[in-house]
Amino acid sequence: MASVRNLKKEINYVYGDILDIVYLWEIANGGKPSAESDAIVNDIYSSFDDLIKKVNDKSVENKKAHIKAAKESFESQAQGFVDRVNALK
Repeated sequence: MASVRNLKKEINYVYGDILDIVYLWEIANGGKPSAESDAIVNDIYSSFDDLIKKVNDKSVENKKAHIKAAKESFESQAQGFVDRVNALK
């Protein structure tokens, strides 16, 4: 199950990088979080928790399809967060 371990690492690294970008944006724009950046951070933490729970779910019948669906969900959510970060003003 190396792919599960790698998926968990990828989720952690990508979301961590997006969070770093949000925090750098906050520092560059007054040093205080805005309502928009706070919402992005909260959504990232919520999404991270949900994805890790989904990946760790042992009660699924088709593990391969389950992990593939989790990876697709992760990729679409990460792209959505990147788009939201790019839209920060």
